[in-house]
Amino acid sequence: MAHAADAAPPPIPADGAAPHATAASEAAQVAVPTGRPGSNINYDLFLDCVHCGLCTAACPTYLELGNENDSPRGRIYLMRAVTDGRLELTHDVRRHLELCLDCRACETACPSGVQYGRLIEPFRVAMESQGEEERKSADWFHRLILFGLFTQPNRLRKWLAPARVAQRLGLVTLAEKTRLTRLLPPRLRQLVEMLPPPRRSGPKLPPILPAIGKRRARVALFTGCVADVMFRPTHWATARVLQANGCDVLVPQGQACCGAIHFHAGSSEPARELADANVAAFDYRNVDAVIVNVAGCGAMMKDYGHHWQDEWQPDRADFAAKVKDVSEFLDSLGFIPPEGEIPLVATYHDACHLAHAQRVREAPRRLLASVPGLKLVELPETEVCCGAAGTYNLTEQEMAARLARRKLDNILKTGSRAVLTGNAGCLLQIMREARRRGERLWVAHPMDLLNLSYQGKQPPV
Repeated sequence: MAHAADAAPPPIPADGAAPHATAASEAAQVAVPTGRPGSNINYDLFLDCVHCGLCTAACPTYLELGNENDSPRGRIYLMRAVTDGRLELTHDVRRHLELCLDCRACETACPSGVQYGRLIEPFRVAMESQGEEERKSADWFHRLILFGLFTQPNRLRKWLAPARVAQRLGLVTLAEKTRLTRLLPPRLRQLVEMLPPPRRSGPKLPPILPAIGKRRARVALFTGCVADVMFRPTHWATARVLQANGCDVLVPQGQACCGAIHFHAGSSEPARELADANVAAFDYRNVDAVIVNVAGCGAMMKDYGHHWQDEWQPDRADFAAKVKDVSEFLDSLGFIPPEGEIPLVATYHDACHLAHAQRVREAPRRLLASVPGLKLVELPETEVCCGAAGTYNLTEQEMAARLARRKLDNILKTGSRAVLTGNAGCLLQIMREARRRGERLWVAHPMDLLNLSYQGKQPPV
């Protein structure tokens, strides 16, 4: 791993504490040179960090590497130094910032209320405009696969069709066992290995699914891009659980990707276009909530009103105020417990963008606790990222693999045979690591289990 020290004197020691700035130097740094990366960020957000170091114990990359440049306070110091003009945005500085998972566990740990996501995300947007050769949009994998394929569900579904046939015929397993997949470029090989086992996706959700019994709410369901291709049965399960709780469920047909894949890679304008497409597609003023069952999408959509300041910002903010994670909404609505007994020992993994970005922790646990027969065992290091982090496991494979191993080790300690988590990326990451290690685990969304309980069925464990 290269360090910022390779290019210039390090702004912080690799293994020491970050220096405290004096009040005079704090004030002096407010005059930010225009045109510098970070010059469009509210400078007070940098000053919120007092470099106490309490965030380091929560940061996955610091836990793995022990390098201050790969800790939240270290990255804040790097971003601020670049913004001030005290440090150039070198390749090595970029690497420390790119290695961040944007899991925002540091925000949960921080006693000063540092809004780390509102620093790293716009700074990455600024980095994308600096240095033509290092732009994500210039990278074939980002341009063709992540931006051009992942964000287009109909296109992705067509491209995956041959892979699904190969899976069913056992050809993918054969290629992995004979190591033929090693002939693929590493990121494509990782993509093949991430594919979940094939299962019937079911038909497209209809425009409306009526409430069962007395109507208590009217909601719109966000289906997204990768989630609808990989986990459409989970969308059906989510809709059925909402119906069982007295909700009319509307499924807008013109909705788009949430924009997170683009935005987290620093590509702001395409993300804004996708956000605006969603604001236009959802009749959000006439529903009680816009329901999301993917943590990363929900976190992105709740920030629509923050990311872009233009004439449409008020509409995005109004839309964002209606966005709710499905567990968050059902818990506040007054959950109607299912009656089907599921005698199962399971553990729950806190998806980063649900626990840290959205601050939704107890609601999923309360819903699951209502299932007769289910024993939920607390997961050690539950709030440490599994390494999925959107598309991070495709672009930062070594760190993602380390975190996946760490996560599965903790899952196995619980003795559970089922893992529940509220994010599509986490599901894919944990499934892959379990398959790699030969562990037979049922990895599912909480809505999958709740739906089975309502229907009196058992999970495939």
